[in-house]
Amino acid sequence: MKRLHRDFGKFMLYLIVIPYLVFLLFPFYWATISSLKTNKEMYDLSTNPLWIRERVTFEHYAYLFNRTLFPKWFLNTTVVASLVTVITLSIASLAAYGITRFRFRGRAAFAICVFVAYLIPPTILFIPLYQVLRFLGIIDTIWSLIVAYPTFTVPFCTWLLMGYFKTIPLELEEAALVDGATRLQTLIRVVLPLALPGLMTAAIFAFTLSWSHFLYAVAFISTSPQKPLSAGVVSELVRGDVFYWGSLMGGALLSSAPIVVLYSFMTKYFIKGLTGGATKY
Repeated sequence: MKRLHRDFGKFMLYLIVIPYLVFLLFPFYWATISSLKTNKEMYDLSTNPLWIRERVTFEHYAYLFNRTLFPKWFLNTTVVASLVTVITLSIASLAAYGITRFRFRGRAAFAICVFVAYLIPPTILFIPLYQVLRFLGIIDTIWSLIVAYPTFTVPFCTWLLMGYFKTIPLELEEAALVDGATRLQTLIRVVLPLALPGLMTAAIFAFTLSWSHFLYAVAFISTSPQKPLSAGVVSELVRGDVFYWGSLMGGALLSSAPIVVLYSFMTKYFIKGLTGGATKY
């Protein structure tokens, strides 16, 4: 009887999960099929759009790599996302540690303001940011994105790490201070290793947002060799009312691959970081 109940529970679980997986994975399937079809079959309304009837072709990927600057866009995006992640973790770790460990007037209000800063829409900020970046002389370069992206990654990552630092016993830091460690040494050698799941969660969040952000990339960069993937693929493969659907689908798949790999390997840290810190401040 117990086995029957267990098997029925598994059946109900699969019954719920399988439709969700189909719904979740269908866009990737559609993009894959579209990127491997010939243009003739893609625009033929009499063919079934769910599979390939004639032949598999890689002409759309060849166009993507040979007729566009896709490899350059991919490199630009990798550089921007990596540097923004490093900058975000450096600033957010120091800010979160200072807010959670030091006592000063208005500390709680300042912590709330940090999170509220994340809620400000980028559509409001990109105009004043453009003026700042133009003053710095980095408009139309990837450095404009490296400077601009931390404005929305740092606030949330700071809030996330504040919650995670609160779960670390203060006695461990006091013991390190008694042994002669400075505050910075305590942060680097004691707090950060214990906060690794939270740091990984913040890194995933910062990298993902930096990899896929669109508005700032379009607003601050107009030269094709300086564009990231989010702006390059759309601007170069959509020309007026002409859509290069095969190459667009191929570009979307290749652009999403690093994020899929990142989440596949970091899911354990991501879940632990969110449940362990973000809800406990």
